Amino acid sequence: MMTKAGDNSKVQLVEALNGALADHLALYLKTKNFHWHVAGPRFRDLHLLFDEQAKQLIALVDTIGERVRKNGAETQTSLGSVTRSTAIADQDDTALDAEAMVAELKADNLTLLDRLRAVKDASEEAGDHATNGMVDDWIDQAEERVWFLTQTLK
Repeated sequence: MMTKAGDNSKVQLVEALNGALADHLALYLKTKNFHWHVAGPRFRDLHLLFDEQAKQLIALVDTIGERVRKNGAETQTSLGSVTRSTAIADQDDTALDAEAMVAELKADNLTLLDRLRAVKDASEEAGDHATNGMVDDWIDQAEERVWFLTQTLK
């Protein structure tokens, strides 16, 4: 990492960005897993919703990784580094019912929102105006996913 030794705000920003990168990758994979394995009377609607949300998540991965690099630091490098950095729990049960999948994705997107708010705070502290402006859109996207998933659970 190429930051000044005393630049804690930059270090915290990079850690938050790398955490957000890991969370987006992990949540993308989980959402695709649910897209592939959802079953039941709402199959088509949930299959399409999960795919739409997965595409939204993966679309931000490169942008977040490039913010890390533009801040002079290294990104996530492997599945292992993602696993060590993500706040999103694995889910290997392919027999979950549709409601459990929706509820889990809602909770995970709320977790992602917490991470993105930490990125927002860290970018303000570090004076990174570009990241600070961009993260507002990332937060909006996560809030929309939570809204859709919340409405689906009613």
